[in-house]
Amino acid sequence: MKKTELKKLIDVAAGRVEADLVIKHAKVVDVYNGTITHGDIAVADGLIAGVGEYSAANEVDAKGQYAAPGFIDSHIHIESSYVSPEELGRLVVPHGTTTIIADPHEIANVCGFAGLDYMISASKLTALDVQMMMPSCVPATPFEHAGCTIDAQAMEEPIKRDEVLGLGEFMNFPGVINGLDDSLDKLLVAKNAGKPVDGHSPGVSGNDLNAYAASRIRTDHECATVEEMHDRIACGMYVLMRQGSACHNLKDLLKGVTPANSRRCLFCADDCQPKTILSIGHLDNHLRICAEEAIDPIMAIQMATLNAAECYGLTDRGAIAPGLKADIVLFDNLSDFAVQKVWIDGDLVGDSGRYLPEVERHDISATKGSFKVKDFSKEKLALVVNSDKAHVINILPGGVVTEKGVVEISRNSNNEFLYDDKQDVVKVAVVERHQNTGNVAVALLQGYGIKQGAIALSVAHDSHNIIVVGVNDDDMAFAVESLIAQGGGILLANNGEVVESMPMPIAGLMSDQSGEWVDERLTAIHEKAHEVLSVSGDVEPVMTLCFMSLAVIPEIKLTDMGLFDVTRFDFISIEA
Repeated sequence: MKKTELKKLIDVAAGRVEADLVIKHAKVVDVYNGTITHGDIAVADGLIAGVGEYSAANEVDAKGQYAAPGFIDSHIHIESSYVSPEELGRLVVPHGTTTIIADPHEIANVCGFAGLDYMISASKLTALDVQMMMPSCVPATPFEHAGCTIDAQAMEEPIKRDEVLGLGEFMNFPGVINGLDDSLDKLLVAKNAGKPVDGHSPGVSGNDLNAYAASRIRTDHECATVEEMHDRIACGMYVLMRQGSACHNLKDLLKGVTPANSRRCLFCADDCQPKTILSIGHLDNHLRICAEEAIDPIMAIQMATLNAAECYGLTDRGAIAPGLKADIVLFDNLSDFAVQKVWIDGDLVGDSGRYLPEVERHDISATKGSFKVKDFSKEKLALVVNSDKAHVINILPGGVVTEKGVVEISRNSNNEFLYDDKQDVVKVAVVERHQNTGNVAVALLQGYGIKQGAIALSVAHDSHNIIVVGVNDDDMAFAVESLIAQGGGILLANNGEVVESMPMPIAGLMSDQSGEWVDERLTAIHEKAHEVLSVSGDVEPVMTLCFMSLAVIPEIKLTDMGLFDVTRFDFISIEA
């Protein structure tokens, strides 16, 4: 800040100089005192000058509406919205979100630092303030092939960049707990740069949790129970209460929020698709859920604003107070939190559900052509099982956790698995697409319900190899080959024809189209998956499948290297 700018800010605050903008007659949410005050909000050069009595040529009459700080999503993967950073900004800003803490873990696993650079550059073209983390686990585990390997040495210079807020979720929690060198080296890179570290520790408890927290990893968004939440707060961690498209933990965790511990609680979406945002909103929906659960509204607003700012050291935002960023949200009441107007840096960017800035888009060429698949053929989908009993990935409803099951199967004369339409067990395969290894791993999936054709995705957390499920090898192979030809995304096939598809040219992870277009395509894909391919009605066909290779979420998953038991952190045989 220049001296002239500082003098202007002080003069406006003192009432000696007219403000650039004054929001009149507002009920101002004071997140510091936990109260509501009445007054005008004066803005100068994108900063809040003061709250009191002010006037300006440019005045907006709030007419008694509530004015709150802009909402902060404390952990989100933009890639999982299936839209670009510019488009995600267009979608969430009208809902009051002014800052997100984004972990570009997905695109970094495909494109490495070229993916990180793309995300940073594209994010500069949206009004939304995107605070970017450095992906910590590329690849997420040593049990799969990703598009890049980012070790501690490779992190040392990039993490010092002003555009990088900290180190993203540290999913290799066994590496931290066991004090493995590569994990410790990465943590020290962040510590030495003075940057915060996000956590990821599902199911960790007792001394293992102490060991994880001793590294001073700051957060965790994987709490599923109040007990886990309280344990992490007791260890000095912040708990990120998640409500997105795939995981819905907020209502359960709110039962553990008290006036004493609420300041250690934040909101996050983690993964949030356009349909969710267009239908129920973003963090404004978190606030509505809080109201439904009888959480004090000021406490809820603190969790959406100040708590996140303090957690991540964003000292320039999180409250409506002199000298802070003029990120301000207006809404009618403290129950439905229907956002009326949104300012970021003092500019009106959202009005009655509309995003006001013109949408500019960054060039995506650096992230295209990310398919290097060696010698794929239908024959690689054969699954030999030397037993009548086989391990199966059993889908559990309502989340991304799976169960290790055992089923009796049919086999042909070559001991290859035979699909039985009377049994809800089908092949699932992961095809390596980054390193030309030629790897194709095949296992069995139960509970998906598909009875016709195949579904293939190039979105398969976390390394994003191709994942395909189907009832016969012909359609599975056709789906994989057609998916590669369209440049990635989602594809449904049946009888050698494409039933429905959505190209995702940005690293095979994101569309370059609007959120509404993506929502329409996904709706059509879901309908055809259920109606034509007979995927179970209680299974979300895309989101469920894309998590079946996530080898850091229990209990059993499939990577391009084989069937993986997450609880044992080792590969297991298909035979049971």
